Amino acid sequence: MTNSTPPLEGTPLIAPSSTDHPLYDQVVEACRSVYDPEIPVNIYELGLIYTIDIDAENAVSIKMSLTAPGCPVAGEMPGWVADAVEPIAGVKQVDVDLVWEPPWGMDMMSDEARLELGFM
Repeated sequence: MTNSTPPLEGTPLIAPSSTDHPLYDQVVEACRSVYDPEIPVNIYELGLIYTIDIDAENAVSIKMSLTAPGCPVAGEMPGWVADAVEPIAGVKQVDVDLVWEPPWGMDMMSDEARLELGFM
C-alpha cells in the first residue's frame, strides 16, 4: 500500500544532491557512462539519476528511477550504476536505490538528451 499523504508544502520531490562534495563530479561522470539499452543516451542526461548524496566518509547514496517500472533491465541497472561509481578513488561504498516517486517524465531529460533523441 502506498502512502498517499502529499509531501509537505515546499518539500522537494527529489532530494538535493551533494553538489559541493569533491567527489560529486566524478560520480556524475561515472553515471554518464551507464546507458539505458533501449535509448542511446546515458542515464544521467535522461534524468534518471535523481539524487547523488555523498556523506563525510565518502559513502555514496544514489536515488534513481527508470523510464518505466516495466523496464526490462530494472533489476540490473542499479548494479550497473554501482559498478560504475565504486572504482572511483576515495569512494567508500555505493548504495543505489530505485525510486518511483516522482515518476520519471520526459521533462527530466537534459537539453542534450532531447536533442539526441530528436525532441527539439
